[in-house]
Amino acid sequence: MFQEIEPFIYHNEYQNMSPAGEDFVIGITDGKILLKEQDGTISYPVYNELPENIRKMGMFTYLFAINDTRFFLCRNLFLDGYELRKIHFLRPAAPKHLAFAGLVAMQLAGWYDSHKYCGRCGRELVPDEKERMMRCPDCNNMEYPKISPCVIAAVIHEDKILVTKYKGPDRGRYALVAGFTEIGETIEETVHREVFEETGVKVKNLRYYKCQPWPFSESLLFGFFCELDGSDKITIQEDELSMAKWVSREELSMVCDDFTLTNEMLCRFSEGRI
Repeated sequence: MFQEIEPFIYHNEYQNMSPAGEDFVIGITDGKILLKEQDGTISYPVYNELPENIRKMGMFTYLFAINDTRFFLCRNLFLDGYELRKIHFLRPAAPKHLAFAGLVAMQLAGWYDSHKYCGRCGRELVPDEKERMMRCPDCNNMEYPKISPCVIAAVIHEDKILVTKYKGPDRGRYALVAGFTEIGETIEETVHREVFEETGVKVKNLRYYKCQPWPFSESLLFGFFCELDGSDKITIQEDELSMAKWVSREELSMVCDDFTLTNEMLCRFSEGRI
């Protein structure tokens, strides 16, 4: 999956520092990321490349490091030779660790954008100097990055798997039942509830498989395999799904993309590894 960047190591500890030398600068403007792509390989600007007037402005925010390479966020950055791309451009991009860096940078940029003002008193927030947190100088309200837990459920019955398709454009791929955990609910309870809400079937024998950070929705995905409990009759949640059906291994034609948890779980079933 996209976050598996070994042998590179991701260091997300916050550092109160400014960029220098060969540090990467990730420019994000209007939800797009500044990069260069050549022969299937992406790259980001480094600090030394930036014009002197941009470096003097000092509008940089430390993001994280991968191995010993540091990454910084910069708003409204434009450079010759680089172009702004939508986040989905990073899906098949190489090298993998730089694609991962871009995805996480976009998530953090979105968090900073939505936490400019205090939700308690309305005062402009200021960044904390010791940790990744925005603080209100008046009421001392503290805002940390939020991560929403979400489940993905692969329901299996008589050598078939329950697949879905969501409504809306670009929803051609098979999906699995998925949904966010509600307040006061366990992850396992979310699986039971979401499967029943979306398809009308009940499940048992939940088996945790793997988790994945998902920057597109600021969530953390928890994947489960489970078995049908009772009737296999499907009643879809029509306001969310366009289709749900049982599919055999032979019918499930998969292209394994090494990007998403859903794809990996479907491929494991298709290849007879579950």
